[in-house]
Amino acid sequence: MSEQDMIVMYGADWCPDCRRSKAFLAARGVDYVYVDLEEQPEEYATVEAINGGSRPIPTIVFPDGRHVSEPSDDELGALLDH
Repeated sequence: MSEQDMIVMYGADWCPDCRRSKAFLAARGVDYVYVDLEEQPEEYATVEAINGGSRPIPTIVFPDGRHVSEPSDDELGALLDH
């Protein structure tokens, strides 16, 4: 599976919502690409482009272009099930 076919999560290890979303995806067995904004701060430009200039994390992008920022587990689960 290529990276273009995978979910991409933009986040940082210090972010509790990012840790929760990572754990949720792991528990569901979902493969995804994790972009660590601490290691790749230039990727904040991507997060800003997706979110109209703001930087909420995690920002999670699905292969079909849907995206969600700072989702609850229920919200993320509903998007995965669609």
